Amino acid sequence: MDMKQIKALLQEFDASSLSKLKITQDAFSIELEKNIGVVAAPMMAAPVAVAAAPAAQSVAVEAAAPAAVLTGDMILSPMVGTFYAAPSPDSAPFVKVGDRVKKGQVIAVLEAMKIMNELEAEFDCEILSVLVSDAQAVEYDMPLYAVKKL
Repeated sequence: MDMKQIKALLQEFDASSLSKLKITQDAFSIELEKNIGVVAAPMMAAPVAVAAAPAAQSVAVEAAAPAAVLTGDMILSPMVGTFYAAPSPDSAPFVKVGDRVKKGQVIAVLEAMKIMNELEAEFDCEILSVLVSDAQAVEYDMPLYAVKKL
């Protein structure tokens, strides 16, 4: 499978109700799994609190809040993964608020399945705000940067 096929597969898997998927084709193998959360079954004795993983809850809350109030030009995540603002923890971020970015310039790294993917600007722009924090999990089409096209 090439990278486009893998990205398409990740998007379809994320949108589906499947919780686990394993594909093996010749020498290629991929296994995907979602953390959907836990549903408590009715109890007859004393109730026990059951909760989803805290990381999943915080991502859902952070993702839902900005999406409701954002307007204007945005740079969206092309895939599901982890957002990194800098090439390494010790480095300066690729871009910061106020920077002017040229088309093709690397603006972030998205990690998916231990593969680091450089995110390049698709147009000339000025960064108005960074909408996600470093090392935050991001979803497909989630706004990463608010920008002004130049």
